[in-house]
Amino acid sequence: MAAASMVFTDCSSPAAARLLQRTTPLLLRTAQNAVVFPRRLLNPPRSLSIHSSSSSPSQLSSASIVNEKLEKSDTKLEIVNKRLDGKKVAEKIRGEIAEEVLRMKDAIGVVPGLAVILVGDREESATYVSKKKEACEFVGITSFEVHLPENATEQQVLEAISGFNEDPAVHGILVQLPLPRHMDEQNILNAVSIEKDVDGFHPLNIGCLAMRGREPFFVPCTPKGCIELLHRYDIPIKGKRAVVIGRSNIVGMPVALLLQREDATVSIVHSRTKNPEELIKQADIVIAAVGQANMVKGSWVKPGAVVIDVGINPIEDKTKRSGFRLVGDVCYKEAKEIASAITPVPGGVGPMTIAMLLTNTLISAKRIHNFQ
Repeated sequence: MAAASMVFTDCSSPAAARLLQRTTPLLLRTAQNAVVFPRRLLNPPRSLSIHSSSSSPSQLSSASIVNEKLEKSDTKLEIVNKRLDGKKVAEKIRGEIAEEVLRMKDAIGVVPGLAVILVGDREESATYVSKKKEACEFVGITSFEVHLPENATEQQVLEAISGFNEDPAVHGILVQLPLPRHMDEQNILNAVSIEKDVDGFHPLNIGCLAMRGREPFFVPCTPKGCIELLHRYDIPIKGKRAVVIGRSNIVGMPVALLLQREDATVSIVHSRTKNPEELIKQADIVIAAVGQANMVKGSWVKPGAVVIDVGINPIEDKTKRSGFRLVGDVCYKEAKEIASAITPVPGGVGPMTIAMLLTNTLISAKRIHNFQ
């Protein structure tokens, strides 16, 4: 395919969720056709039902330390078979978070809380939310959920957000995207309190991320996970040439800003870039986030480069029971032969994204309660 004909899309859609086993909890339906999860209620916004579940900033030089106080081991992970194992790193981070959640609960009696608002019945989104809830339960974070039907009004979503903004038991709020077409996504995301915007999508958070000398309350989870993965494997960024493929608000732009904060020299490749392979081949670090299966060929990768593949794309595979398999934006087999390290798909950036969501929720709870 010619470079000029490449189609860049937003790779934030959780396409991988189709491959995950979906957990369907017991549901009840109200007169408004909203879903009620039969658990305890806590300051529910008007006409909405909430499910909750729980189990027994210094200067920013990297995404991993933005307002973060996790106790980390000094031991760096070893790269095995050129594989940057996001699943393994995420498991380690979840263990660190669980220890901090328990310490906070024992010290001041506060448990971090994460609220998720889901609109509609998209299987991908429902499964993705289920995975976030499971992760919360693993580390001891209380989870809250409002599930509204596809035909819900924008006002209902705003009421749910308002209720969680005012709820002292909720320290992070996440609106699951995409929203139905009849809703103003930006208006809804802007309604989330900046102090609880653990997704990092509030324009003030992004604005502060872009400005030198300013610190955001939160860094978007997927970009933060990419940088954290590099740090955990002790991969240097300072002075390196980095190329980000894609310029979405969710991944491409914020990860480019984070790389700049790490003193990398950053270029962004997008749908209007001429000869993108020439730019990519100059990069010491490549972060691909375009949502196009196997777009980046091995011949585009500089020998010894580090490749972070954010893309997650289903392609037909008749040997699989599902009829498809997941691949990234980078042709893994080809690039692995050339790169010094590369993330697999799945098992690379995906687990890191959820780990960073948990991290941001813990950071928020600590900040709100002034807990060190």
